Amino acid sequence: MSDVTIVVATRDRAPELRRSLGRHEAPVIVIDNASADDTPRVAEEAGAHVLRLPRNLGAAARNLGAERAGTRYIAFADDDSWWAPGALGRAVEILDAHPGTALLAARVLVGEDERPEPVSEQMALAPLGRPAGLPGPAILGFLACSAIVRRDAFLDAGGFSDVLHFGGEEELLALDLAAAGWGLAYAPELVVHHHPSTQGRDPSARRRREARNRLLTAWLRRPLPAVARIAASALGSRDGRAGLADAARLVPALLRARRPVPPAVEAARARLTRY
Repeated sequence: MSDVTIVVATRDRAPELRRSLGRHEAPVIVIDNASADDTPRVAEEAGAHVLRLPRNLGAAARNLGAERAGTRYIAFADDDSWWAPGALGRAVEILDAHPGTALLAARVLVGEDERPEPVSEQMALAPLGRPAGLPGPAILGFLACSAIVRRDAFLDAGGFSDVLHFGGEEELLALDLAAAGWGLAYAPELVVHHHPSTQGRDPSARRRREARNRLLTAWLRRPLPAVARIAASALGSRDGRAGLADAARLVPALLRARRPVPPAVEAARARLTRY
């Protein structure tokens, strides 16, 4: 497929890559976040182009893959996910027909029994409506493993933040794309399969990181009352409080990076609080 490159950021996930890489229908760039196992070898044997990093950049590693890709569109996948047959070709058709749309989020099916991903179900409710010119419900968030982006728009927006690492890193990019005037849409006819790995997962650490990133994203792009509300909500759990403390340590270094989004984008984001 000449219009799309799939970018996968991974670390120490050789078994997952053995299962997923052979299912992709487009060229794959694997960005290896300083793995200690044989992840790079597995990716190379599967035919992927591999970029080995000396340290773990987290989600920002995807930016390097997008920079190296020579295609108009970039589809992201995790090491434990893959796009359904025909989905990428259809995504290209949709994006070609909607030049004001920078990102499409696919419908995600989880596991062998193909359970609908709750985030996909929330997008299907169309809380932001279906504006004219978009190919589906408007969104201000997505799951990275199910997104295809217009490469130039993605890079112009700065890609994924190197501050957030992993865990809820998508919202900041969504806000930046919307602030730049791009449309983002949910396209349920596109399907991604996700078989979540259980390797090395720490639910408490994940919740702490997500709480931290919600706060940092709010600090970077939202008005101060929204930051205060999110900080107050974090106080309700141990992981939330830990995430709040983690975020507070980083805020002084991010003072110059604070750029609140335009009022229309913030109004749309505020509407999602109910969902």
